[in-house]
Amino acid sequence: MNWVELSVHTSREAVEAVSNLLQELGADGVAIEDPEVLERQWETSYGEVIELSKADYPEQGVKIKAYLPEFELTDVDTLLKQVRSRVQQLNEFGIHPGPATVEAKTVNEESWASEWKNYYKPVRVSERLTVKPIWEEYVPESDWEKVIELDPGMAFGTGTHPTTVLSMRLLEKYLTPGMRVIDVGSGSGILSITAAKLGAESVLALDLDPLAVKNTEKNVKLNNMQGVVTAREGDLLRGVSDTAECVVANILAEIILLFVFELPRVLVPGGIFIASGIIEEKADQVIQSLQEFGLEVLETIHHEGWVAIAAKKW
Repeated sequence: MNWVELSVHTSREAVEAVSNLLQELGADGVAIEDPEVLERQWETSYGEVIELSKADYPEQGVKIKAYLPEFELTDVDTLLKQVRSRVQQLNEFGIHPGPATVEAKTVNEESWASEWKNYYKPVRVSERLTVKPIWEEYVPESDWEKVIELDPGMAFGTGTHPTTVLSMRLLEKYLTPGMRVIDVGSGSGILSITAAKLGAESVLALDLDPLAVKNTEKNVKLNNMQGVVTAREGDLLRGVSDTAECVVANILAEIILLFVFELPRVLVPGGIFIASGIIEEKADQVIQSLQEFGLEVLETIHHEGWVAIAAKKW
């Protein structure tokens, strides 16, 4: 079967927004080509060094690729115009889309599958957390290392993006065994699974996109965490009657600001809110909103222009 590859050349700031856009158009997942990975030394558990070609990556910004079944598309030119228009509209939300160029080409299924696997290797996020694709061999270095397995054919949440790294590091620091956790905008389920492996008693994974819910459920099963993580459709924290010791959200600052007012209701006294997906220029807005609704900011951490925040309800 042939697929249409949509490629959007954008800025790092717009990665999350463009990825969501492409998934809304029907893509099962996205591949992110970030030249930052060229600076890393990739090595498999068998000692082979993975060499990446500089020619496969943009000199500046990031390329995001999505794949749509060719037989489902009647007019590729109209689709390209739609994507270009929506990417440019990100300026209205204060998100600079960078070059904002959109291209399309046809690829066969075998080429698509092999391309994923060339770029997706195990990633050591922290001392205790490692993310790996299901087809890669990886042996934990110690009994306390937690390995999160993902199938990026469903949703490309690999643990390599700075916002994911920041979220996982704060979860590792603030989550204690027995906590109840709510993951707002679960995507691939990577943060829900991380929380479960760190000892959460229960995790409620919420996402507005039914495809993301399915992605989370499948990845939860891959990690044998069905008894801990429950995935369901949900519009942020609207209608959530559950309470939790920890709420985590790796989504855009603009979206976080829409549900900050719900946090005092959902978090128990002493509960922790972990927010990521925030560009540095908008961190102060999120901090101010958290403080307005009675949460104390414990710390902010930064990585490659992104910010994650840990806050506490007293």
